[in-house]
Amino acid sequence: MNFSQFKKNPFTTQSYVKRVEKPWGYELHWVPEDKPYMGKLLHIAAGKRLSMQVHDEKQESWFIVSGQGKVVWENDNGERIETPLEPGKGYSTEVGQRHRLVGITDCDIIEVSTPEKGTTYRLEDDFARPDETPEERKKERGEL
Repeated sequence: MNFSQFKKNPFTTQSYVKRVEKPWGYELHWVPEDKPYMGKLLHIAAGKRLSMQVHDEKQESWFIVSGQGKVVWENDNGERIETPLEPGKGYSTEVGQRHRLVGITDCDIIEVSTPEKGTTYRLEDDFARPDETPEERKKERGEL
């Protein structure tokens, strides 16, 4: 392998975290926005729910690390089902699949996904938020 092909100047050894407040808790983004993937820690307060949503471009996978939570989502028959998130197991949603995470107790869930792009359509939202378009996403995160 010829390692001289790699450019040294873009390398960084700096840590990164960005906290994003949400009405259901908060997110800790631990992957910089310019990467071709996203990593987050979702802290969901007991009894709170994310919106029932569907993505037009984004895929997500989850892994619960503390507390109790569940995902409410549609199966391949279009039926809405609830799945408790079990420690040590991963769960994934596809583009176009309706889903919502719920905190049964305060819980922390690792989410990895494709980049934050496209629109998140909020089909039901306890906080009456609009769909998350790229511009709305920047407003929510204080980037505008």
